[in-house]
Amino acid sequence: MVILKGKFEEEVILLIQQQTNQSIHDNKQLIQWETELNEKGFIANENELLTAIRNQTNPEIVSRMLTVVALSRLERKKQDSLASAWLHKALELHPENEKAKYYFIQYDWKKKKDILDVLTFPAIRETDNRTAKKKVAEQYIQICQNFLAVADDQVEDLTEKMNLAEALGNKPLFEQYKNLADLLLDSIEVSGNLLKAAEEYEDSIKGVFHTATYIDDLKLHLSSLEDIKKNWQSLFAVEEDVEQASENALDQLNEMIGMDFVKKRVNDFYQFLKYQKDRKKLGFQIKDELSLNMVLTGNPGTGKTTLARLLAKIYHELDVLPRPEVIETDRSQLVGAYVGQTEENVRAVVEKAIGGVLFIDEAYSLKREGQTGNDYGQTAVDTLVSLMTGKEYGGKFAVILAGYPDEMRIFLDSNPGLRSRFPQSNFIQLSNYSNEELILIAEKIAAENDYILTDEAKLEINHRLEKERVDDTFGNARSVRNIVLDAIFKKGSDHPKSNENILTYTLLDKDDFGIEQNENPESPFEKLEHLIGLTELKGELETLVSFVKMQQFRKEKRLPTVPIQLHSIFTGNPGTGKTTVAKIYAELLKECGMLKRGHLIVASRADFVAGYVGQTAGKTKKKIREALGGVLFIDEAYSLLSQTAGDFGKEVVDTLVDEMTKHNENLVVVLAGYPNEMDQLLESNPGLRSRFKKFFLFPDYSPEELLAIIETYVESFQYQISEGARALLKQSITNHTFKGNGRFATNLADEMIQAQAMRLMGEAGEEDLLEKAIHIESEDVEKALIKFPLSREGE
Repeated sequence: MVILKGKFEEEVILLIQQQTNQSIHDNKQLIQWETELNEKGFIANENELLTAIRNQTNPEIVSRMLTVVALSRLERKKQDSLASAWLHKALELHPENEKAKYYFIQYDWKKKKDILDVLTFPAIRETDNRTAKKKVAEQYIQICQNFLAVADDQVEDLTEKMNLAEALGNKPLFEQYKNLADLLLDSIEVSGNLLKAAEEYEDSIKGVFHTATYIDDLKLHLSSLEDIKKNWQSLFAVEEDVEQASENALDQLNEMIGMDFVKKRVNDFYQFLKYQKDRKKLGFQIKDELSLNMVLTGNPGTGKTTLARLLAKIYHELDVLPRPEVIETDRSQLVGAYVGQTEENVRAVVEKAIGGVLFIDEAYSLKREGQTGNDYGQTAVDTLVSLMTGKEYGGKFAVILAGYPDEMRIFLDSNPGLRSRFPQSNFIQLSNYSNEELILIAEKIAAENDYILTDEAKLEINHRLEKERVDDTFGNARSVRNIVLDAIFKKGSDHPKSNENILTYTLLDKDDFGIEQNENPESPFEKLEHLIGLTELKGELETLVSFVKMQQFRKEKRLPTVPIQLHSIFTGNPGTGKTTVAKIYAELLKECGMLKRGHLIVASRADFVAGYVGQTAGKTKKKIREALGGVLFIDEAYSLLSQTAGDFGKEVVDTLVDEMTKHNENLVVVLAGYPNEMDQLLESNPGLRSRFKKFFLFPDYSPEELLAIIETYVESFQYQISEGARALLKQSITNHTFKGNGRFATNLADEMIQAQAMRLMGEAGEEDLLEKAIHIESEDVEKALIKFPLSREGE
């Protein structure tokens, strides 16, 4: 017993020592941060301090830490609601925190600006009838009573902070609080007088006679209140933030993250317009004005719409256009459904844009590929060109077109009239943001919602961006905004109500950016193992994946890596599992980090070959874009080549080779078909053969494997094959040759199930139907086999 007591005491002493050591360490660290704040005015690594706050339990230390990090933020940004909330919490945790008090009262008075706004009264008219006058009197009484009910508390609060400012020796702040308190006391006195006058006015209305004296009293008190309210607002006028309102569009552009090339182009454009404006003032003639029409190209989320709005402001600030407004439109608002409607739509939109900018997003959609006679996209383009150059509207508005780079180039090249209205110097390409820039944008989005990203959260965002950055549909700033907003939603939905730590409401951590995974999903390796047969092929795939994983590991450790060849040839008869294995192959490559999406796109000749010159390459590229980040599986790939004159299959092969080189590891192509024909396809283009190093042979299934496929298939629907039916199946499959392999097996199983249903539904009044419904009998197999052509083995 003595031994147990001694051991317990040792554990307690050890725990106290650990807590003491931690407290000493935190105090030392805190003193360093407070010193850094006093010397520099801010903390270089605020995230480190926030982490320390999360791990600290001592209220006084937490209060001091919150004060330091709040003041650090206020040094960078004078108006910061997050810092204000932290200071509130710091005082709540430790009311004697003098530093928090001092800085908190510096900003708290600004929250009082709207206190007197409630003292807004309806007009008094002597010509109103008795009922209207009574209603006005009641409103006066109610407004005064509501204000007086809370005004004393506000005076007490202002007085308390005034005394605190005096104790801290801050005379200007003391004067500010004193002026506010004095004015508020005056407003209480005048509101009390107004309330009394309103009550007397109401009483006079109830009598037979009433005099205008009461109305004069009311007006006198109202006038006094208005003077007080003006003086009240004047105390806040100095603090009005006019900088943001006066910030010009060019400054807003330069403050945006990234876009260095775009900023330089627009700055040059701005300076030139300003130069031309100055020349006009000096009286110089300018015969050929610089075109204001712009073409902005870039992928989604690169800032095309934002830039268009800033350009409109720039045009207005330089007096080039009278209005800064942007009229945003697209194909759906311009192209009509019948003759004449399109012209009306375009004219209506242009009329709205007069004096400003007309912005057409995804402008290339106006002229669709293979456009029919019922599509009036070209009419929209022709009408727009006419209005841009005509006497009525020409030069009175600017046009900014936006869209994907390749599509915009093709669109403008096919419309000479439109192309000539946009000089090459007015083409601006907006590049994709780098991950580093997108993380800065993520920090900005989080800050706008009063959140801070931890360092671990930034790493997780970077990981998410890498996964999403697959093709030209990547949303850039739009994607990162969605990621941050999803994390905020996740944090709010998972938030435990009992948590009182203020950082729970302000920090976004790694866990908030996690993606929910399906519970216990079947792994690609398990799916591969569950496939019937294909023993040798499974081993080859496992070997390849192991090799890929090793190269990935060596790459992470900065060791030399062997080039990885993943493009493959699948050869075998129909129904041998090529498509199924291709899907698993895509999932395996995603699991080991080679592919970002791991999806499978199945395609054939019809998905690539078009009927007109120049269309095949575009059609092929479109299908390849769908497959980026995954596997493009081309079944019967040899059909791409045809001996027919004028066939465009060779164009598909040439385009495919170019795109495989362009996208490198972001695309894996699998060609499937018969062995001999596949050799002919590879010989058609030297570049094609050099890109396919892996060959996988899919052998025909043995009778035992076909039987196993049938049994597995029916069991997945809770059917059982009787012994007699199984024997019949085995005999038939062994003695005869059926075409189709696995496809034949599943088709036969479907026929067996249908035959069983036909048999049982014909047996009326069966009480044990449920028991029979799960069994497939010999007669069901016999009926099913009739529908399949067969030949004896060896015939």
